[in-house]
Amino acid sequence: MSSSAMPDVPVPLTNLKFQYTKIFINNEWHSSVSGKKFPVFNPATEEKLCEVEEGDKEDVDKAVKAARQSFQIGSPWRTMDASERGRLINKLADLIERDRLLLATMESMNGGKLFSNAYLMDLGGCIKTLRYCAGWADKIQGRTIPIDGNFFTYTRNEPIGVCGQIIPWNFPLVMLMWKIGPALSCGNTVVVKPAEQTPLTALHMASLIKEAGFPPGVVNIVPGYGPTAGAAISSHMDVDKVAFTGSTQVGKMIKEAAGKSNLKRVTLELGGKSPCIVFADADLDSAVAFAHHGVFYHQGQCCIAASRLFVEESIYDEFVRKSVEQARKYVLGNPLTPGVNQGPQIDKEQYEKILDLIESGKTEGAKLECGGGPWGNKGYFIQPTVFSNVTDEMRIAKEEIFGPVQQIMKFKSLDDVIKRANNTFYGLSAGIFTKDIDKAITVSSALQAGTVWVNCYSVVSAQCPFGGFKMSGNGRELGEYGLHEYTEVKTVTIKISQKNS
Repeated sequence: MSSSAMPDVPVPLTNLKFQYTKIFINNEWHSSVSGKKFPVFNPATEEKLCEVEEGDKEDVDKAVKAARQSFQIGSPWRTMDASERGRLINKLADLIERDRLLLATMESMNGGKLFSNAYLMDLGGCIKTLRYCAGWADKIQGRTIPIDGNFFTYTRNEPIGVCGQIIPWNFPLVMLMWKIGPALSCGNTVVVKPAEQTPLTALHMASLIKEAGFPPGVVNIVPGYGPTAGAAISSHMDVDKVAFTGSTQVGKMIKEAAGKSNLKRVTLELGGKSPCIVFADADLDSAVAFAHHGVFYHQGQCCIAASRLFVEESIYDEFVRKSVEQARKYVLGNPLTPGVNQGPQIDKEQYEKILDLIESGKTEGAKLECGGGPWGNKGYFIQPTVFSNVTDEMRIAKEEIFGPVQQIMKFKSLDDVIKRANNTFYGLSAGIFTKDIDKAITVSSALQAGTVWVNCYSVVSAQCPFGGFKMSGNGRELGEYGLHEYTEVKTVTIKISQKNS
């Protein structure tokens, strides 16, 4: 969305009540089978917002049974016109637009996301993703194939079936739309497990799914923990596909569970340690701004974070100076407060992990230019941190930090930087800054990454496939490619008396 098309940012809601805290199965609200609940917190204040029903294996079983029943041949969902599926998805987008202010406030309170970003970028992205997927619902087509002999052959793109979808905490609503949008467009049914840190917007979405008119059992939402509810989905014998966004470590576990159970289809969007390469001929101010957006957006809690910044030697010192200037301008505080442009990390575990990695940078010899520690007396805030003189073997140059930490490394030649940029287990995204189009095309072709941005960063849209090379995942989300991940192709061959060309 261009800045001219952006809506004005309203004032966040106050005294928000969390109405939906139960498990959503068959368009009804349920308590957990175990009777257990878990607390949900505001990471900016560390205050408990509410308690949510804690789904476990038994609750997942109930949800999968409902999803399977809704997917049966002859069910209202299976017999529905594809265009009607699209209409329902568009209706859901309409309801999100209606509740945009409430959802953005909730996303900011529960996830520590800047309210303006939640309202403009996240909710705007949710609406666009659903409308894109709605448009595809009646355009997913097979083809006829002229084979030898008196036969008529065609293909059908059929829905896979019951899809388990495990959502991360950094973009709860956006990732939920990335999952359910294509799945529903193709005619699947879903069982969703939102992250235990951020289940509240997903549960509000459940109420909108019912209001939009989706048949019971098409969408089921089971809040809970990864080792219990998430594991139950991954290993369930009646789940046909699982899609997961999160860490590479957990992605490996999900893929193993899928293989050991019913060999269910798997889509994984995992971690990254994305290189961002700034050549000497780049527009320096623009490169600094995009590099900051790439690594400090949402406090660095992005899988595509530009967390390995390579700057050509001749402009290195000037780039570092400008980057530090920018980092010192950030205003930390409650993400609901106007003027604040950096909020908290999601929880204590992530907060402590990031601080540990910052300490490793100090002890391993990187130069701390600014930041480098916690901020404030309450909440999980970390100062925006910039390291220079970083070398490839340091932990901060190899491990995914998921925090507001920028590592700036120096390079001398094109061949050298390509080799170093690709020297990682990850391959999610990359950035290149140069005015030389030949260099841009050469380097973008050489980088081992699912997405490469040239003279920009973090430009993600519903129309484009998104996913990683190597240990950054399997498959693609979004775009036409992402829809294919939710269909099975069936070949049908019919004997006929005589064929004609």
